[in-house]
Formats: sequence, structure tokens, C-alpha cells
Amino acid sequence: MGNIIREEFNITEETSGTRLDLVLSAGLEDYSRSFIQKLFEKGAVSVNGTVCDSKKYKCSKGDLVVIEIPEPEKLEVEAEDIPIDVVYEDADLLVVDKPAGMVVHPAPGNYTGTLVNALMYHCGDQLSSINGVIRPGIVHRIDKDTSGLLVVAKSDRAHAGLARQLEEHSINRLYRAIVYSNIKEDEGTVDAAIGRDPGNRLRNAVIAKGAPGYESARSAVTHYRVLERFGKYTLIEAKLETGRTHQIRVHMAHIKHPLLGDELYGPSKNREGAKRQMLHAAVLGFVHPVTEEYLEFESPLPEDFTKVLNKLRG
Repeated sequence: MGNIIREEFNITEETSGTRLDLVLSAGLEDYSRSFIQKLFEKGAVSVNGTVCDSKKYKCSKGDLVVIEIPEPEKLEVEAEDIPIDVVYEDADLLVVDKPAGMVVHPAPGNYTGTLVNALMYHCGDQLSSINGVIRPGIVHRIDKDTSGLLVVAKSDRAHAGLARQLEEHSINRLYRAIVYSNIKEDEGTVDAAIGRDPGNRLRNAVIAKGAPGYESARSAVTHYRVLERFGKYTLIEAKLETGRTHQIRVHMAHIKHPLLGDELYGPSKNREGAKRQMLHAAVLGFVHPVTEEYLEFESPLPEDFTKVLNKLRG
């Protein structure tokens, strides 16, 4: 039996009235929905000190939810023949256009169907070993329900070079996002440290200087500019200077413009047909760590994103 990962958080007004299994799925996005449902069956979820075995439990504001997640002793990752959209590949790296809904790397309850499983089939043993057996080749990641481009290292030399560019903030990463409300200014910057939300351990949050948790928070900078306005919504381009978990989602929610369709950081109603957060990694540019040539790739907006945009335009 491995160690137990214990998470606890309070239900906020945004998630009040939502089924608990949906709240957990949004917050624990590396874990599969079936894995989360099994936690209910095993008595690993409690609400206000009482074991909750009903995944359909409707959350109330102020509920204290505790989850105990068993950590596996051993995780074996297998290659799977899953189609992936490779937009560039050479001996040292490849660039993949990831669909929304695909987890990047395995985690407890999500051992299969991930991008890593697909990469192991596509590349064989030609993936960098720097991040170990769970994340071979993975230099950076994008969220499960975010679509778009990421670069994967095949050689350790390429991995080290790409990681250095990430640390130096020299990789060009541009995202498209639809956010709630009208952003009045044409452009802006959010410079605010991000850490675990003290009131909800499933989320990240902006942590103010001197506030609890600030010592472990990490600096984060997001630049944004308006591309199109729809009155109640705005289409923006966001440029990452740093790459913290959920950075764009957290920063835009912090300035009162959460992403449309984002169950974790935004409203659960008035989603305009969005089935996920409307966030797409559209442009990725970097210096090839071996050839030293600058490469840049662009991914068109996926069909579900375009459908929501057309509805807003209509």
C-alpha cells in the first residue's frame, strides 16, 4: 500500500449546487472520472466529517470536503496506438497539436489514453529520459481540456535546451481564449504570484504578498490583448511569460474575466454551449536546441472553439 495523498477544501459560492463528482473531476484533472467515482465507493471522500458515498451529492457553500487518494507503489506506462497530430518532427524533438480532453501524462487512475502513451507508441524508445518513466519527453504541459501545441523532447540534449529556454522565458507561447465580460482596455498585463488556493486545495489562486501561502507561491506574468468583443464576452490573445499550472485561467479569473466554460475558476451557468474552458495554445515558437534555428508553429482554432465563437458573433 502506498502513501495517502490527503486533500481538503471548502465549497465556494461558484460550485454550490454542483454535483460533488463534477467538482472533483474539474479540480483533479489528471485523474480519470472513473477513478474519482471509485473513491466514493471506497469511502475515500467525506463531507463535513461524514463519509460521502454519493457521487451525485449536491454541494453547499461552506461544505468541507476531504479526499484521500492512494498513491500507487509502482506505475507502469505502456505504449498505445492512439492517433496524434504531429505537426513537426526530427531526430531531437517533435511538436504535437493536442486535442482537448487528452491528459498529457499518466497519473493514478489515468494510466492509459494519455499523450505519453501515444508518444511511446509513435517514438518507441526515442524519448528523453530526463523526466523519468511517467513523463518521458515532456518538457512542458497544457491542461487536459486545453487544446493546442506543445513540444516534446526526443533526446536529453534537446530536453535540456528547451527547459533552459522555458526558464529564460524565451519560448513564444500565444493562446486564444474567450473570457466573460467586456474587457475595456485593449491590452494589459497580470503580474501576480500563483500558489495553492488556501480555501480550495483543488485550485490555484493569486496569493498576495504577506498572505498565507505566499512563501511557496511562484511569480507569474501573463500579457493579454483584445482580439474581438461580444459585449458579455471577449476573445483575447494571452502571452505566457512564465508557465505556472492553470496560469491563464487563474490570472483572468483574478481580474474578474474567467474563461468561458471553465468549471473550476468560472461560473457553472451561461456557458454558451462551451463543453470545456475556451483556451487554445495557438502559437509555439522556440530556438531548436540542436540546430539553433528558430522554429514557429501555429494551430488553427478547433471546431468546438469556432462553433462557440460563431454563436457569440451571431
